[in-house]
Amino acid sequence: MSEKKIIGIDLGGTTIKFGILTLEGEIQDKWAIETRITNEGKYIIPDIIESINHRIDLYNLTKADFLGIGMGSPGSVDIENVTVKGAYNLNWKNIQQVGKEITEGVGLPFAIDNDANVAALGERWVGAGANNPDVIFVTLGTGVGGGIIAAGNLIHGVAGAGGEIGHITVDVDGFDCTCGKKGCLETVASATGVVRLARKLSEEYEGESQIKDSIDNGEQVTSKDIFGAAEAGDRFAVIVVDKVSQYLGLACGNLGNTLNPDSIVIGGGVSAAGEFLRNQVEKYFLEYTFPQVQETTSIKLAQLGNDAGIIGAASLAMKFDK
Repeated sequence: MSEKKIIGIDLGGTTIKFGILTLEGEIQDKWAIETRITNEGKYIIPDIIESINHRIDLYNLTKADFLGIGMGSPGSVDIENVTVKGAYNLNWKNIQQVGKEITEGVGLPFAIDNDANVAALGERWVGAGANNPDVIFVTLGTGVGGGIIAAGNLIHGVAGAGGEIGHITVDVDGFDCTCGKKGCLETVASATGVVRLARKLSEEYEGESQIKDSIDNGEQVTSKDIFGAAEAGDRFAVIVVDKVSQYLGLACGNLGNTLNPDSIVIGGGVSAAGEFLRNQVEKYFLEYTFPQVQETTSIKLAQLGNDAGIIGAASLAMKFDK
């Protein structure tokens, strides 16, 4: 029976990524379509159904070749009822009957989870997590997301808010967060958060710095620019990255002390800073953890890049392997 395949969908605000995978987590085919969010996102599900059906026909496959479909979605995901609501970047304000429509439209069983959770599942399965049962994934992108896998299970909590790593408080007097509270990790470690922190710190910095000059001149500065400058030795950028790493190290330290996973894996756009970032976060992580955790929990970089979402989403369909 292991010839069966699984389908993974990574639903994002600009693109919808698809993959056909083996039960070992190997991508055999992947493709993407544009996310049409107009008219309250009413085209999104029909587009997904049409795209999958087209692909299955293209390869002369039948429904019998597949175990099922898994999807990662932004917004508030109800795993039991297979619905999504409040996915504002998709224009989905009201409850969407995602599972019902896709199951009917494609004719395959369908499972769903939060997009950061499925990326965690992907990294844990065939990425940096090396299929260990205890792995935490932190994704640093436009926001900060995460997923906690403990004893092989994703932690959802009672309202699906388990693993909201971006809302760990790292600075009690910090920036206001869109969630309504202050000093969330997301406000200082997301791509926009890094820049926001740099703007604040540049007010006090006196020395020479190209990045500070750019900020003071109102030029467009990205988190990538800041990490690049820090690595090249720009003193002000070094201070910014050090502060970001301290906040990240603090959050990771708290997670490590609470859950003692095998690894905390850092991914997402900001993680493109690579070993330079990992090394600095680890330095603070070791400062904020107690000995047993220091010795057993490691800070790693994600390995799957943009494929983590499709791979993790597809892994949700493994449960249909009866």
